Amino acid sequence: MKERLSIPEGLKGGVHFHTSAAHHLAMHRHEELELNLVTRGTGAYLLDNRKYVLRPRTLVWLFEGQNHLLLEQSPEFQMWIGVFSRQLLEECCTTEATQVLLKSNPPGAFCKPIPASDCAALDRFCSITFPPRPEPELYNAALGYLLMAAWSAYTRADLVLETSNVHPAVERAARLLRDRPELDDVDALAAEAGLSPSHLSRLFHRQIGEGLVEFRNRQRLERFLSIYGGGQRRTMLSAALKAGFGSYAQFHRVFRRSFGYSPGEHRRRMTAFDRPAP
Repeated sequence: MKERLSIPEGLKGGVHFHTSAAHHLAMHRHEELELNLVTRGTGAYLLDNRKYVLRPRTLVWLFEGQNHLLLEQSPEFQMWIGVFSRQLLEECCTTEATQVLLKSNPPGAFCKPIPASDCAALDRFCSITFPPRPEPELYNAALGYLLMAAWSAYTRADLVLETSNVHPAVERAARLLRDRPELDDVDALAAEAGLSPSHLSRLFHRQIGEGLVEFRNRQRLERFLSIYGGGQRRTMLSAALKAGFGSYAQFHRVFRRSFGYSPGEHRRRMTAFDRPAP
């Protein structure tokens, strides 16, 4: 469903603070580029063919052509939401490094944690800058600054993550599970990574923030969403098996735990979303 956002006349976007108590939208998209900065709690986004996991300091970019649905919000979940009009994007995104923000649905994932100092600075800026009854000139200037500052923090995050203290065995295990999510044998995974199973499990959880099984299941779910798409070309069973799940029962259990509803309900939602409006 393409949503028309209610942006006051004279403004080139908007910023507001979202909590888990807010009204939950159905899967939707809109013309404006959207930014989300998570400050507390956990949640997830379902996009057309992938899932974004949201944790504190996660910065997400949602583009015009991307249908998205916010899920799995913990009770304490909070984030800033910013939306930016096409006019503002064209005024601000004038360098090669920012051209991607003008695209409708660029390839790749646009979701990752940013440094704590950048997150705190953006949180503070949003808290003191965006009043409920703004003066258009000041508000639009602040929107432009937020857009550029957030993108700068997002692109710098690559450098921080590359130099973070992650054990080489943990990195190898994460890459193996990402590339081969059908792997079930922790002993074999640990042997390829170069550590004992118990040591790898403890170290992986401490440095990645989730266990080996949880990480593997998330990779499988993301692969399933990409393979299944809208359900026109594959059954859920064939997509689940191709994604690495050993059985439909295993897939059903993991899917329900992650999304909070059954695969059958997901199929109904996707069918309803794809059905043309009368």
